[in-house]
This record gives sequence, C-alpha cells and structure tokens, in this order.
Amino acid sequence: MLVRDAMSTMVLTIGPAHTLRQAARLMSARHVGAAIVLDTDTSGLGILTERDLLNSIGAGQNPDLEAAGSHTTTDVVFASPSWTLEEAAGAMSHGGFRHLIVLDDDQGEPIGVVSVRDIIRCWAPSRHHPAALAG
Repeated sequence: MLVRDAMSTMVLTIGPAHTLRQAARLMSARHVGAAIVLDTDTSGLGILTERDLLNSIGAGQNPDLEAAGSHTTTDVVFASPSWTLEEAAGAMSHGGFRHLIVLDDDQGEPIGVVSVRDIIRCWAPSRHHPAALAG
C-alpha cells in the first residue's frame, strides 16, 4: 500500500503569525493532529503538531501570545505519495516524529499529511466486536 492510499487529504495550512490557540482551534475543528505552516516570506513549509502545542502549554506559555511560527518544525521530512507505507513508517521511526507532509511529485505542493495513525489503520485488521470473533 502507498502513502497516497493512507494519507489524509484534509490539509490545514496556517501562517506563522497564527497564535497557538488559533492553530489548536482550527486543528480541533478539522479533526487533524497537525497543521502545515506556510511562511510566504520565506516560501518555507513547516509543521505544527499536537505535541508542539502540548509542549508549549506544559512549559507554561500563553497560547494566546505564542505564535505558531515559534513552535514550528522547519527541518521537515517530506513524503511522496508514491512511497510505500513501509518507507513512510521508516522515515517516521528514524526521525522520531508522527506526521509527514506529502508533497505532489510534480508541483512540490502539499497534497496531504500521513500520520502513524493513518498507517496503523491500513495495517491493522478490521475492527470486530470480540464477541463476534468468539462465535
């Protein structure tokens, strides 16, 4: 199975000036665990994840004052939609992160995000009620 088969195409893009609270609200409303941070001044892409929000709040920082750009990972590993899920899982394991931004092979634009959860959903057997399996 390939990344394109597992990735979420619900791409949330925010700017670096968004506050962490704004980012959290948008992520929550869209049920996503990461936001792509696009800095139009540098044409750079970064990622802000649930873990980044948690680390900031845990450090006592004010989510209404902290800018997403200050908490964005900019040293990002990007995935291709044609990668296998094994390749994506290997990149995540090697880098110690749970999300990869998926870039279009031709345009280099973000077209999705693949997470550990997405990969597990593809690899795990279908959910069945335990009583149904016993019968």
